[in-house]
Amino acid sequence: MLRRRRLSLHPAQAVVVGFSTAILAGTLLLLLPVSSADDRPTTFVDALFTATSAVCVTGLVVVDTPTHWSPFGQVVILVLIQLGGLGIMIFASLIGLVLARRLSVRARLNTAAEAKSVGFDDVRGLVRGIVLISFAIEAAVFVLLFPRLLFGYGYGVGEAAWQAVFHAVSSFNNAGFSLYSDNLVRFVGDPFICLPIAAAVILGGLGFPVILQLRKEFRHPLHWSMNTKLVIWATLLLLTAGTVYITAIEWENPDTLGALDPATKVLAGFFQSVQTRTAGFNSIDVAALHDETWLGMDVLMFIGGGPAGTAGGIKVTTFAVLLFIILTELRGEGAVNIFGKRLSRAVHRQAITVALIAVAAVMTGVVVLMLITGLDLDRILFEAVSAFGTVGLSTGITAQLPDAAKVVLVVLMFLGRLGPLTLGTAIALRERRILYEYPKERPAIG
Repeated sequence: MLRRRRLSLHPAQAVVVGFSTAILAGTLLLLLPVSSADDRPTTFVDALFTATSAVCVTGLVVVDTPTHWSPFGQVVILVLIQLGGLGIMIFASLIGLVLARRLSVRARLNTAAEAKSVGFDDVRGLVRGIVLISFAIEAAVFVLLFPRLLFGYGYGVGEAAWQAVFHAVSSFNNAGFSLYSDNLVRFVGDPFICLPIAAAVILGGLGFPVILQLRKEFRHPLHWSMNTKLVIWATLLLLTAGTVYITAIEWENPDTLGALDPATKVLAGFFQSVQTRTAGFNSIDVAALHDETWLGMDVLMFIGGGPAGTAGGIKVTTFAVLLFIILTELRGEGAVNIFGKRLSRAVHRQAITVALIAVAAVMTGVVVLMLITGLDLDRILFEAVSAFGTVGLSTGITAQLPDAAKVVLVVLMFLGRLGPLTLGTAIALRERRILYEYPKERPAIG
């Protein structure tokens, strides 16, 4: 009976169960005395928060990663990041391929659901492609970071290698966990550290479907799918807009960019714009940013990156679809056309649903956090959006929050990683098919 019940799980339900199981296992491992440095006690809430932040590739922390966690604890966090970035169902399918050299129909359904794959026949190739690309990009970032840390900063071979591996995995998976207490502030003017990490964040934020297509048809943009075109153009637009916005507002701020030379200011502004793609690294003090910068970053973090990748947020495709819907209505056209293709009306509903549920989730979290903590709206909003967007940037209040507030952020991280639509589908026990239609009528709008 139990086996039959497990096999009858909807693919979206299986994704939720998989992530929940990984978070629980990570929490239990982080509670072990061997996971903390000098046998420091770790509370259940702090372990749960850290495990959720790692599996959901967020990067928000309530304890200092390099000083609180032992090498074993840091390895646990790194494994959780890799699991969360690859996807629990994709990792499970990889194990199935290794052990049995085949995938069951249920495993193929689960994997296709998590990877947002439109195809079903070549799920084995999809899994292998995702794993190989992930490891290849992480290895490339490691190769770039290792010699710089070894020769440029005088770290020993072992320490430089470990730091390079950790930050390569953390950056590609858009996790934002760092082995430095100041995150990456010490490297603010070092392009040999900042640019490889930024590149890994961007690639991870594109989403695996886009990366896989670019690998095959990079020189043939006319063959790109609508999804790939939307992700590429929206990513370029948002990265450019974010860089200009952050750099311009913070240019004279003595606590952030003001004390830097012009070239470093541009590098730091670009790097911080990249991190709003849902990675949580920072090379400047986020707590010292202007309120206007926080608000702009809220918008960028809420949008997030590409679907079916390591990024969070409502996704750039959802944002782009909503933008095209608005433009179509303003023009008075009957159908939404993007890159010479007509957009399905079902996609309209999905985009609106995702956006509205996301707004509701963030606003609910903000209200609850304000009631619990009594902190200002600007900091609470930034923290809530960062959690839901699985970004990991913080104004510095996360570690001081009471346990109840930390649990609220845990829920937001979980919702943001799985996506409101996926979680809603998982909760629904079955699809309802309506065999009739009601007569049409229009309310007044606006």
